[in-house]
Amino acid sequence: MAFFEMAKTAILTTLKSPATRRYPAVSAKVAAISRGRVTIDPSRCISCGMCMRKCPSGAICVVKDDKTWSIDRLKCVVCNCCVEVCPAHCLVMETGYSPSITVHEGIELVHITYVKPERPPRKEPEEKSEQG
Repeated sequence: MAFFEMAKTAILTTLKSPATRRYPAVSAKVAAISRGRVTIDPSRCISCGMCMRKCPSGAICVVKDDKTWSIDRLKCVVCNCCVEVCPAHCLVMETGYSPSITVHEGIELVHITYVKPERPPRKEPEEKSEQG
């Protein structure tokens, strides 16, 4: 009986259209929950380093003194941990796919342009007048 099930499957697959796409020629389907690559908005990054500490593969490096954020794309496992833990919400997981990398071009370095807002002037407490 297994032969007839296999023959049925073989005949049906020859009559249907292919289940795969010819990727470079035909673009891939992009769903809302797809993960493509991590991008950063350098104007919102506060250099806290939470993304670096949470990254399981060690692909992200934040240097507070130099105000730089870097990522090694070949080490990144696209797990979304860095995006979830970012308190400033400056990291975003793009849904589009990037072309495959055939040569390691080095680490992508981004200079952080965040400017810390000034604190409002502190109000001095007023002296209470004694009423008799």
